[in-house]
Amino acid sequence: MRERGVTLLEVLIAVTLLSLLSVAMFMAMRIGLNSFAKADMRLMDNRRVAGAQRIVEDEIEGLIPVMAICGGAAGGAGPRIPFFQGEPDVMRLVSAFSLQGGWRGQPQILELFVIAGENGRGVRLVANETLYTGPLGAGRFCNGPRQFVPVNAGAESFVLADKLAYCRFRYLMPAPPGQPPEWKETWTAQTWPLAVRIEMAPIEADPARVQPISVVAPVKLHRNPEIHYEDLQY
Repeated sequence: MRERGVTLLEVLIAVTLLSLLSVAMFMAMRIGLNSFAKADMRLMDNRRVAGAQRIVEDEIEGLIPVMAICGGAAGGAGPRIPFFQGEPDVMRLVSAFSLQGGWRGQPQILELFVIAGENGRGVRLVANETLYTGPLGAGRFCNGPRQFVPVNAGAESFVLADKLAYCRFRYLMPAPPGQPPEWKETWTAQTWPLAVRIEMAPIEADPARVQPISVVAPVKLHRNPEIHYEDLQY
């Protein structure tokens, strides 16, 4: 009676086929995981860009018309001016919206400014927040009308937009009756603008990604600087 079995050649062929099948399955899984990682990274980048633009809009729309005591001492001596700094690359204001607490957080002194990008390539939009403690606290950031201390980026600074070809601020100035409002590069009026526009564009345009675009945020709260209001001390 003949014994049944497999030859060594058949075993080698089976092992080879199984190895090839395993390699093919591994490659397919690797390609799928890589595609998933790339799609997830692109989705996160898109969410980050959209979220940053929404944050900027909320911060500007949450402007609080604060009268700061610039250069004042503890007794409150010093000129009272509308707390708003508007320059082409720097903007300061007090906002009801904060990065940490959103609309439920405490008012913050917001600094939005433009700095050079990594390795000097392009620019980035950066934000600083400092708890608003009242007119005297805001006065630490100014020395008089239109005289503000320099801004500085630190470890707690938050990068809102990066890898930008340019980023600049514009401010909507009220116009006399019968004339349209005008966008200004520098804010010099003793009040607050009607709106703020942040113009920006990426260094490299990518149609497959959400790109940073210009943001226009209206300023909804106004007050007459000539009327004295009592600001709450926190």
